[in-house]
Order: sequence, then structure tokens, then C-alpha cells
Amino acid sequence: MTRISMRVDGMKVADDVEPRTLLVQYLREGLGKTGTVIGCDTSNCGACTVHLDGESVKSCNVLAVQADGCEVTTIEGLAEVSTGSTTESGLHPVQEAFRECHGLQCGFCTPGMIMQSVDLLNRNPQPSEEEIREGIEGNLCRCTGYHNIVRAVQYASRNATGQSGARSEEVDAL
Repeated sequence: MTRISMRVDGMKVADDVEPRTLLVQYLREGLGKTGTVIGCDTSNCGACTVHLDGESVKSCNVLAVQADGCEVTTIEGLAEVSTGSTTESGLHPVQEAFRECHGLQCGFCTPGMIMQSVDLLNRNPQPSEEEIREGIEGNLCRCTGYHNIVRAVQYASRNATGQSGARSEEVDAL
């Protein structure tokens, strides 16, 4: 067993883990962070995406011991930990945009897609449609065809830069 400590969603945690334990397993089984989804265990789908020291990573491709001393943000902690503002609903603005623009269907990919989109917007606050599609290409969605996901990221980008108008009109215009 190896002793690790990290901050997860703003809370300090310390545990003994097997060195082979994946970060996704530790988050889900050790900490109950079940919003981080296990999709493929091969880093192909992106459903397990979390932020490690502010950057998106596929947590099925990171050992828990590699996150020792790091800051981990999951979908559950995104609104609380985010340096950005939350919406009236208590959601992170990208979560709100996904809700507003119907950027989800079955919901399986949604946590990873949102985490990847937040990272994309942190690096590029005003991405083009092509840049959004490139930015989320490592995350698979089997239901939506990506159109509403791209719309949600555009909506979040516009709202973050103060370009928002009436919600329903803006969503329809995208």
C-alpha cells in the first residue's frame, strides 16, 4: 500500500491505496465520486475526464499515486471549486449551458464532456466551432451527434464573455 494525499473537490483527503489503483477507481470506490464515469478503461471515450491541477485528464489513464499532492476536480465539485461564477441554479456555467442547450441525451458522456469543455474554455475562451470540435474530439458521445454539445460550448463561451442575450432566443440562434 502507498499513502497518498490530495485535494478532491476542495477537500483534503489522504488514503492508503494499492499502487496499481487507477484514479477513476479511487474517486468512485474510495471517495464515492460516482459522477466520474467508467466508460471504456482504455482512455478512448473520455467519460472519466476530471481536472488534475486544472487540466483535463482521463482518470482511467492516471494512477491514483500519480495524483498524490495534486488538486483533483470532479463533475460533483466543478461548481464549488471553479474560479468562475456559478449560476442561479448552483451549476457551473458550462453545466448550465449543457442544460439550456440540451447538450446531453442519455447522460453517460456528459460529466466527461463538461469537464473537457471547461478545460477547453479555460484555454480558449472564444473558440470557433472547429476549435470546439477539435477540443472535444477525445470524448465520445454515442447519442447526440455532437450538435447540441457544440452549441452548449458556444453558449457558455458567449455568456462568459458577456455576449449573452435572452436565453431562448440565443439558444435558437446558435
